[in-house]
Amino acid sequence: MMRCGEHLWILCALFISLFPDLSTCSWESMIYVGCTQVKYNPGSPYESSLNSVLASLVNSASLSNYNTFKIPTDDNNDAVSGLYQCRGDLSSSDCHSCVANAISRIGGYCMGTCGGALQLDGCFIKYDNASFVGALDKTVVSRKCGPPSGAGNERDAVLAYLGGGGGGQYFRVGGSGRVQGVVQCEQDLSSGQCDECLSEAIQRLRTECATSPWGDVFLAKCYARYSVSQTQAAATGYARPSSESERDDNDETEKTLALFIGLIAGVTMLIVFISFLGKSLQRKDGM
Repeated sequence: MMRCGEHLWILCALFISLFPDLSTCSWESMIYVGCTQVKYNPGSPYESSLNSVLASLVNSASLSNYNTFKIPTDDNNDAVSGLYQCRGDLSSSDCHSCVANAISRIGGYCMGTCGGALQLDGCFIKYDNASFVGALDKTVVSRKCGPPSGAGNERDAVLAYLGGGGGGQYFRVGGSGRVQGVVQCEQDLSSGQCDECLSEAIQRLRTECATSPWGDVFLAKCYARYSVSQTQAAATGYARPSSESERDDNDETEKTLALFIGLIAGVTMLIVFISFLGKSLQRKDGM
């Protein structure tokens, strides 16, 4: 089994476009999930430290909408870092429920892996032994656009307002006419890093979802979203309308996605095993 220090992420958001839209107005709807390919040994000091980090994330979420933790392992070979952040408009109780929900679900996708990240509509969690807190990362992890229809100038006005520099605000909402928008950065970024990340996300929304009635762009450290509703938009919140059928599709999609992730992990481990076996045979032949 490889050490936790050897990193290769399987980012399942890259495959989400194969499935129906997962977004609803509920904070528990999943946006994306990613896992490192390397696993830790069951019962190892790393597992014990990871469990402590995850428990700390849940306990802290009832007191604050953001926090980070770092716990060393008993053998001092690794330290586990963890981070959570809730959407800026969630109450303390909803934030706690969202983080607890995310942690219970990530175990099904990233079972035994050294690192994992999961974004729900209402919160984000991440853990890893590699340093990531405070580092700007503009990697695209999820992008979704509605069908072409024409969003008009109202959308551009909302996005310009949201990207105009938040003066240290990590969560911003805005509305104009029928358009609602929201942006958020991870709070481990500086104000300048936040603005840089949001500028990238908003630019991608403008170009890649140019004529769509809604669009979401999630980068590794921030996101930008907008939607055009049938009624006048309120500048105090954000929600993309959904139907009961969409929620049913969401449940089936998560089951399918879990099977898909398991298949990818199985094939990956088989390739690693075959490569190891081939190298062992070559060493025997050379003796």
